[in-house]
Amino acid sequence: MAVTINTLREFKQKGEAFAALTSYDATFSQVVSEAGVHVILIGDSLGMVLQGHDSTLPVTMDQMVYHVSCVAKGNRGSLIMADMPFMSYGTVESALENAAELMRAGAHMVKLEGTDWMKETITALTERAVPVCAHLGLTPQFVNKFGGYKVQGRDEKAAEMMIEHACELEAAGADAILLECVPAPLAARIAQAVKAPVIGIGAGPDTDGQILVLHDMLGITTGRKPRFVKNFLAETDSVQEALQAYVKAVGERTFPAEEHTFKA
Repeated sequence: MAVTINTLREFKQKGEAFAALTSYDATFSQVVSEAGVHVILIGDSLGMVLQGHDSTLPVTMDQMVYHVSCVAKGNRGSLIMADMPFMSYGTVESALENAAELMRAGAHMVKLEGTDWMKETITALTERAVPVCAHLGLTPQFVNKFGGYKVQGRDEKAAEMMIEHACELEAAGADAILLECVPAPLAARIAQAVKAPVIGIGAGPDTDGQILVLHDMLGITTGRKPRFVKNFLAETDSVQEALQAYVKAVGERTFPAEEHTFKA
């Protein structure tokens, strides 16, 4: 049975965790979906892991549409989420046009990075049948504003603001929230504050779902390994077994463990 946004809502209502991973091609999307991964994200992270850039900013809409179409061909029932790349949603009009391209290519949901300034855009998208995931915390497209890849929401003022933004974006129509690199206690507060499923990466064990970059969880990351990453291939004998182990660990809430989380 295909995973839908209703499936993710049911996971949250039951207190069960769901697993998400990035994928960028047909072969891996088939293997990932057959392993039981509930959500496949075609992330603009492809700019770093596939193209070799030092950020996600150079990724274009044409490239995202191409990779979404590849993933859709291999998918076997996972919900497909697609990143909207840098400046592809700078205006409501451009967001509508570009989201339509991703949905036509095979996406079931689009993901946008930002805070309360996205409310109008999210409402416009959801009113026109485009499900939206709002990405808060460390938003990689803002790396030049942040001055690097840094944990967000560590002080109480910033934490309260992030909770407020999550609630506002849900009220605007966001169907899911993704939290990246935020302290685990803050992520837990946000997951409790909203009805929408909350997906975490470097956000502790108490979110409704977990996501990793495929290359990271297979242990083929180049450069410095982020704190929140675990190499699941190191403890298994095949890629398929590593994927299944990841899904199992997320479902049992044994991943992420304390060593993978950030504190306030």
